Amino acid sequence: MTKHHIYTMSFASVYPHYVTKAEKKGRTKTEVDEIIRWLTGYTQEELEAQLEKQTDFETFFAEAPQLNPSRALIKGVVCGVRVEDIKEPTMQEIRYLDKLVDELAKGKVMEKILRK
Repeated sequence: MTKHHIYTMSFASVYPHYVTKAEKKGRTKTEVDEIIRWLTGYTQEELEAQLEKQTDFETFFAEAPQLNPSRALIKGVVCGVRVEDIKEPTMQEIRYLDKLVDELAKGKVMEKILRK
């Protein structure tokens, strides 16, 4: 089976779209970064280094310092697929991030987005 093309896409090429989606709805880049750090365990400096290196999605998640165990609480539909039903681990991580950014753009409070 061939890898999905998103695995080889640079995270930095998609990141501005996450920020734009959030900002269109009155949210901030800082909030997007907070979500990414919560999900992956990267520090802000490490996140910025990954963006600068143009790391692909597969490597971005593979090198994540500490994937948040609470991410299993993320439920719902992204692109017509239930994130909790995705079997492929890397795709599930990507969709978790998509879902969190969607929730941010829909106006959910950070406390709920970060499953506190």
